[in-house]
Amino acid sequence: MARRRWQAARAMIAAAAVMVTVACGSGSSAGKPSASAPAVLPSSGTGTAEIGGRQVTVHVPDSYHPDRPAPLVIGLHGYSSDAREFESYMRLTPESDRRGFVYAYPDGTTDDRGNRFWNATDACCAFSSPETDDSGYLSQLISTMRATYRIDSSRVYLIGHSNGGFMAFRMACEHADQVTAIVSLNGASWTDAARCRPSRPVSVLAVHSSADETIAFGGGQINGVAYPSAATTITQWLGYDRCAATGRDAAPLDLVTDLPAAETSVRAYTQGCAGGSTVREWTIDGGTHVPRLTSTFATAVTDFMVAAVRPAR
Repeated sequence: MARRRWQAARAMIAAAAVMVTVACGSGSSAGKPSASAPAVLPSSGTGTAEIGGRQVTVHVPDSYHPDRPAPLVIGLHGYSSDAREFESYMRLTPESDRRGFVYAYPDGTTDDRGNRFWNATDACCAFSSPETDDSGYLSQLISTMRATYRIDSSRVYLIGHSNGGFMAFRMACEHADQVTAIVSLNGASWTDAARCRPSRPVSVLAVHSSADETIAFGGGQINGVAYPSAATTITQWLGYDRCAATGRDAAPLDLVTDLPAAETSVRAYTQGCAGGSTVREWTIDGGTHVPRLTSTFATAVTDFMVAAVRPAR
């Protein structure tokens, strides 16, 4: 528990630094994704390999069998964090074992200040030049996972925290042909909504903390570049998925250890949504940028992801 709290505090401090730091000069890892062949990936259990020039950890549940298509979940860490910290925080490996999905969590590239990041939306978080093609890299990663494992192409999911949440939104915008649903914890969509043109509907679960001190609930700026509010992010995706603006409230959830029980309000938008998609809005009342998550969080977000199945065209 002490280690987990230290990791959460480190992530919070590093994320807060994004708000006041402008990184200039040349990035240490830039350009298009590498076409190099991946190392051998695990057939079961957890293993780490280099895919496209970057380190990726993959967990394959014991229930996986190449004769049966499995869902795929990709986890995306926040700014200055890494894949290992992301999994320590989110704790999705037990859900992989329980639900039978293949789980991959890659490292982003490192900027000229030594911080790992994802080049996500127009607001976050490529602070060095030239910019990396993380959208292309993650698309390549999905293709590599599908070539290595028997993946159900109708059940491919991304989940990200902070900068990773921004990146999940970008993937839904640019690679909707590969992505079924995304979960974003304290991230946001594009400032310029016209830059998001999903080729087909993508289900979205946007989780926001009302007292987020880094990515403000009401919107704000990173290094002078605006990012949208929680409400605007939801409104954008209702439009992309062609959902009616009237949502339905559900029972609140208890997702955070140091807040009163059932602190997270839940609203679902399903009416009129195209292609079987849904948009869901969870608000952690009093939550911070790195809330201390209960084990219920991993179960609840996994419930959302595995329930989303892209219908055949």
